[in-house]
Amino acid sequence: MVVQPEPLVTGDAVVLDVQIAQLPIRAVSAFIDLTVVFIVYVLGVVLWAVTLTDLDTAASAAILILFTVLTTVGYPVVFETATRGRSLGKMAMGLRVVSDDGGPERFRQALFRGLSGFVEFWILAGAPAVICSMVSAKGKRVGDVFAGTMVISERAPKLGPPPQMPASMAWWASSLQLSGLAPETAERARQFLSRATQLDPAMRDQIAYRVCSEVVAQISPPPPPGTPPQLVLAAVLAERHRRELARLQRSTPVAPPPQWGSAPVQSPPPPPSPQWGPPPGPGYQQPVAPSTSTDSGGFTPPS
Repeated sequence: MVVQPEPLVTGDAVVLDVQIAQLPIRAVSAFIDLTVVFIVYVLGVVLWAVTLTDLDTAASAAILILFTVLTTVGYPVVFETATRGRSLGKMAMGLRVVSDDGGPERFRQALFRGLSGFVEFWILAGAPAVICSMVSAKGKRVGDVFAGTMVISERAPKLGPPPQMPASMAWWASSLQLSGLAPETAERARQFLSRATQLDPAMRDQIAYRVCSEVVAQISPPPPPGTPPQLVLAAVLAERHRRELARLQRSTPVAPPPQWGSAPVQSPPPPPSPQWGPPPGPGYQQPVAPSTSTDSGGFTPPS
C-alpha cells in the first residue's frame, strides 16, 4: 500500500507534506504495544498474587484495578508524552503522533488517546479503531478524532520542494482556473516531475504527455500550443502552491507592530467625589465661610 502525502497547515501558515501512516503499519505498531502491555500486566498480576496475599479482599482488588488502569492507560500516555508522540511500537515502525496542525503531541491529547484506546482495544478488541481508520481520510481512529491528532510515518521518502515557475509561463499561469484540479492529479504530476530525470527519455515523453493531458482536462484556459508538457506541469504546480500560500496568509490574522517611542496613553483622573466623609448626623450645623467683604477691611467682629 502506497503512503500518500497529506497537505498540512501549521500554525505559521506553512504548508507541509506529511506521510499519513497506513492501516497495516499502524496495526503492526499497535500489536507490538499491546504485546508489551500484556507481558507487563501478566508479570504484575503474578507479583500481585505472590506479595499481596496478606491484604483483605477489598484492598487487594483495589490495587489490582489501579494497576490495570496504570498499565493499559498509563503506558501510552507516559511514553507518548515523554517521547513526543512515540511508543515502543511506533518507534519500531517509524511512526509518530502529531497534532492536526503538525505540532508535537501534548499531554492532554495523549491522555485522550490513552483513555479512548482502553475502550477501543481492550474492551472492543480494536473494531472501532479499524473501522474509523478505514473511513477517515487521514487514517484516524476514534482517539485521534477526539484528541485532534494523527499518526504520520517518518520513514517515508522526503518530498522535494515545489517546482519553480517557468518565466515564459508566468503570464499564462496567473489566469488559470485551478478549482477543478483534483489533488490526486496534482500529486501524480508532482511525482512525475520529481522522477523525470531518472526515466528513459522515450518513456519520460510518453508519461509526460499522458499526465499533462489529464491535468489540462481539469484546468482552463489550455496552455499555449506547442508548449512542452513538463513546462505546463511545472507552471500549474508552482501556481497552485503560490495561491495556497497566499490564501493561508490572508486567513491568518497578523498582530499590528508595536509603536516604539510613542508616549503611553493615560486616562484622565476621575472627578472628585462630592462627599469627603460620612453624612452629617443630627444637630450638625453647616459652617459659615468667613466674609471676604472689603467694607470691614477683612475684620470680623466677635460674636
